[in-house]
Amino acid sequence: MAAPAALAGGFARPAEDAARAFRACLEAMARPGRIEQIRGAEPPAPLSVAAGSVLLTLVDDTTPLFLAPSHDRPEIREWIAFHCAAPLVPAEDAAVALGSWEALHPAGRFRTGTPDYPDRSATLIVEMPALTPPNARLTGPGIETAHEARLPEIAAFQENRVGFPLGFDCYFTSGSGLAALPRSTHVEAL
Repeated sequence: MAAPAALAGGFARPAEDAARAFRACLEAMARPGRIEQIRGAEPPAPLSVAAGSVLLTLVDDTTPLFLAPSHDRPEIREWIAFHCAAPLVPAEDAAVALGSWEALHPAGRFRTGTPDYPDRSATLIVEMPALTPPNARLTGPGIETAHEARLPEIAAFQENRVGFPLGFDCYFTSGSGLAALPRSTHVEAL
């Protein structure tokens, strides 16, 4: 039986909160680097409100999930088991991975899809201390001219873009802030 703390922290108004969270996830991925506000979840620490909301929105019992050491804690496992029922798997088998950038390394171990099925890649939910100030210039689909964003590093995302259409996609979370970086985005250091 799940611990009482694991039972709390889900969407209070599931239909409305899930719809708003899904819209925020879509907007973030469609407009790389733009910060969206996402609320609804109240997950256990150190999981941010934004990361918890993304998990509740995108992860279910058919979504293999990897928890990096930064977030692989009993209270988070219990919360995910109750609210998402996601099977926890090694990094190489994950459709979604969660953790700090340092704990998710090496990023090359995550699925990048195949030439026939580029959509069979991993999505990384990267918890960050802050989503500002910017340190990268982004260009590409969903960006009219250029956009500035905060990334945990530059080289890994430049390398990820080289293999397009293969590669992983990322959500960056901090507090209730959410930003995204699809594999199609060109990244330059500021």
